[in-house]
Amino acid sequence: MTELTGKPRHLALIALSQVLALSVWFAGAAALPALQATGALSTFDGAALSSAVQLGFVIGALTSASLAIPDRFDARRVFAGGALIAGLMSLCALTLPAGSPLMPLSRLVAGAALAFVYPVGMKLAASWARGDTGLLIGLLVGALTLGSASPHLAPVFTQDLNWRAPFAISGLAALLSAALILCAKAGPAFRRAPGFDPQAIRLTFTDPALFRVNLGYLGHMWELYAFWAWVGVFVTVWASTQGLNPSFSPPALTFAIVATGAVGSLGAGWLADRIGRTLVTSLAMALSGGCAVLSAWAWSAPAAVMIALLLIYGVTVIADSAQFSAAAAELAPPDKAGSVLTLQTALGFALTLVTVQLLPVWAEWTGWRFAFWPLALGPIVGVWSMLSLRRRPEAVRLAEGRR
Repeated sequence: MTELTGKPRHLALIALSQVLALSVWFAGAAALPALQATGALSTFDGAALSSAVQLGFVIGALTSASLAIPDRFDARRVFAGGALIAGLMSLCALTLPAGSPLMPLSRLVAGAALAFVYPVGMKLAASWARGDTGLLIGLLVGALTLGSASPHLAPVFTQDLNWRAPFAISGLAALLSAALILCAKAGPAFRRAPGFDPQAIRLTFTDPALFRVNLGYLGHMWELYAFWAWVGVFVTVWASTQGLNPSFSPPALTFAIVATGAVGSLGAGWLADRIGRTLVTSLAMALSGGCAVLSAWAWSAPAAVMIALLLIYGVTVIADSAQFSAAAAELAPPDKAGSVLTLQTALGFALTLVTVQLLPVWAEWTGWRFAFWPLALGPIVGVWSMLSLRRRPEAVRLAEGRR
């Protein structure tokens, strides 16, 4: 037996556990159209449901990295503990009335708990890598995408639970995840990592190549989570103005839009290893930014045009995500790579607090037809940043010379 015996089974368990646990992330976004229909939520309250998860994740990620928790304890148990708390917080929402101020608090705690799930799952998966790191990162980002999409299916199959359905289903899924991850094992490459190095803060802003990677990542994050958080409401409002067939299901379409991103993550990871990270990230952001702008035009086009455009948007908006992490790891000094990645993630999710909160305010002012226009600003900055990096000599360290 080799040291890689059982690799497919353990990777499958890790990925499945990720999908189940991360369904908690967008339970609030999936419940939002039904919650708004109750009249109990203001625009600010609706945005707070998603923003609270992002803020919690930033706090949890920095705490986990600073204390090196996944390295001091069994990583599987850390993952299980995070999934358990996230699941309980999602189920806790079932006991609260619509519009309760305690609901954003429960989402904040759930987000902090997920910081002990997603990065730890990435580390567990990467420990099985043998020349296929890019594919494995794409696999885990694909798992994140499917997990984020899954709450949108809950209203389709559990109509009697109204807005509570996404919270109920995602909570139970996270509890199952906590049990499943204990059946997986870390691979032979699993190693302890040092705690967060404050020197990474200076390096992130002074190293020209890392600065461009992180600026590109911020452009990507400016768009991604605001789109994921509000596409369900966008689809619901659009459908109500189009007089579509009563059998049309906005939650089902929203699930498809987000879930198709898993294909984009895997495909972009495979492609970036072959033609270059800066090229793939630039192409993905150019396409997603174009979709953001064209969504206003598609509003009055035949329904098939809008559906096709949103599906393309769903694929391209997440396709480049893993490549920013891969690029930062390739460009950072080996002894600071973990800290650089932690800071990159924290900055990115902190930025999402702004866009998730402000997008519905913009949409109320201009109408939901133009809701995604501001999101195109992120890809514009991101494309410039990555093409600028492509011209720098440090770019030869990306993807074994494939810039």
